[in-house]
Formats: sequence, structure tokens, C-alpha cells
Amino acid sequence: GNTTFTFSGAVNGMSNGFVLQVTGNGSTLTWPSTVDWAGGTAPDAPASGESNLYVFYTRDGGSNWIGVLSSAAYA
Repeated sequence: GNTTFTFSGAVNGMSNGFVLQVTGNGSTLTWPSTVDWAGGTAPDAPASGESNLYVFYTRDGGSNWIGVLSSAAYA
């Protein structure tokens, strides 16, 4: 089904990041409003059976995140 993400656990005073792989199944993705996407807009969810690889980074304890679509539509 549709997925809404929340990010937590980032440590203040340190840089934090993670990589997320999402495999599409026809659902929509909703990202936290604190994510600033490269290019200004969140990428579309991957098509069914395809995967996207996302990278997220924060340096302020998770108050703001930078999101990047690293790889799209791979099987």
C-alpha cells in the first residue's frame, strides 16, 4: 500500500545519513516535509517491479534532511 516515511534517531552535533532502497508496487510514497530534494521536487515512486535508491543526509540532528535519488528504475 501507500507508504508515509518518518525519519528519527539522528544525533545532534553529528552528521547522519542513510541509504534507502524502495521497490515499486504501484503505491505512492510520502516523504517528511523536512526533506529538501535535489532539484526541488521529490522524485516519483518507482514503477512496479523496479527499484529506486535514495540517499538522505542531515547535519542538524534531523531537523532538515537532504534527499537525493541516487539510482532509478533498476530491476
